[in-house]
Amino acid sequence: MDTYKTLIDEELVVLYAQGNNDAFDILLNRHKQSLFNYIFYSVRNNDVAEDIFQETFMKAITMIRQGRYTETGKFRAWINRIAHNLIIDYFRQEQNEKTISNDEYETDLFNNPKFSDDTIEMELVKAQILNDVKKLIRFLPESQREVLEMRYYQDMSFKEIADTTGVSINTALGRMRYAILNMRRLAEEHRMNLVY
Repeated sequence: MDTYKTLIDEELVVLYAQGNNDAFDILLNRHKQSLFNYIFYSVRNNDVAEDIFQETFMKAITMIRQGRYTETGKFRAWINRIAHNLIIDYFRQEQNEKTISNDEYETDLFNNPKFSDDTIEMELVKAQILNDVKKLIRFLPESQREVLEMRYYQDMSFKEIADTTGVSINTALGRMRYAILNMRRLAEEHRMNLVY
């Protein structure tokens, strides 16, 4: 097993795909701490982070065994992407579970300024703006879209973004800058008002 420790990630993946479990143990040990830290930083709950961590490696095992991992030299980015998608799924599920009904109350709690920061009308305007922004994001180049989503939807720092995507912090910052410039241009072209 010690002889495998000098191998790069992609060589270990190939060995694991061929049935060598020791190769995967090395991959796991090599990446478990940084991956767990990334997940925990995102969800801020140790139990949830542990569940997502386990599920990430289960998905990785399944995908490697099915031959769905392509050797790109970016195993760490690939495993982080799996974790990233599971984190998004977790937050979507959390949001869906917090839905409440207004039908049981005589007064309209959702439109009463005493009980909320904004009226339903303002919330709808905000929702429309977010919807417009999501539409614009789809037109961005992949590298810009990735940085923007990590920064604003996952609340990642530029250092975390740089580490996850395998680029320098300056490159990540540059991609964000161009993403914002491109979104402004696209909004003007499509006559979208992104201010409420």
